Amino acid sequence: MKNVALITGASSGIGRELARIHAEKGGDLVIVARRQEKLDDLKYELEQRHKVQVKTITKDLSQAGSAKELYDAVIAAGITVDILINNAGFGLRGKFHELTWGRQQQMIHLNMTALTELMYLFLPDMVARNQGKILNTSSTASFMPGPLQAVYFATKAYVTFLGNAIAEELHDTNITVTTLMPGATETEFASTSGMDKTDLFEKTVTARSVAEDGYQAMQEGKIDVVSGLTFAQNLMMKAIPFTPKKTLLKQIRKMQEV
Repeated sequence: MKNVALITGASSGIGRELARIHAEKGGDLVIVARRQEKLDDLKYELEQRHKVQVKTITKDLSQAGSAKELYDAVIAAGITVDILINNAGFGLRGKFHELTWGRQQQMIHLNMTALTELMYLFLPDMVARNQGKILNTSSTASFMPGPLQAVYFATKAYVTFLGNAIAEELHDTNITVTTLMPGATETEFASTSGMDKTDLFEKTVTARSVAEDGYQAMQEGKIDVVSGLTFAQNLMMKAIPFTPKKTLLKQIRKMQEV
């Protein structure tokens, strides 16, 4: 396999579109998700249409030990990962104390722990070759606290700042770390998180357009890329540093209420 991109959360949404973009450019893939049938469908599509090699690995990265199992499976298969795309993640809407702890714990593990461990496992191999790219899917939620999605917003802040810090640690190498921060996007995230009926998801952009922005920024070695914001949302983002905290929190809560 050549020019291999490993993509988590590849069975739908932004992850699936990133896989399609990489295959269109002739790159081979390791695609990872929980749903084997969707992975098999994507594998068939990409191999038939673009004549690339695609390996599927079914893995629930919200479970402890799963990131190491994934890494071990890739190494055992003799695959060199040139591009690591940490895209898997999910959100939950509701009051922190009312949501189940088990589901929030899974979200923390998937959004933060698995992503961090995969970078930790694959980075030494990249450093040894002095070549590689990492793309982490974060969110514009990482710019602010998120009442009614308290843990999700916090996990994405972690993803953004972790990626930024590691990018600087690697400044003297040929390895880059790019953070993709989408706004409201047409994916399964909205229905999974309960956000599909809120004002925040009244206007969305396609997963393809977000994936294109992220992939291009990764290829250019950019640190951050924000994608999919409306004009009004862009204005809000720019106003965040100047908005009193209580006012900001109230605004965000109202946007996420049904």
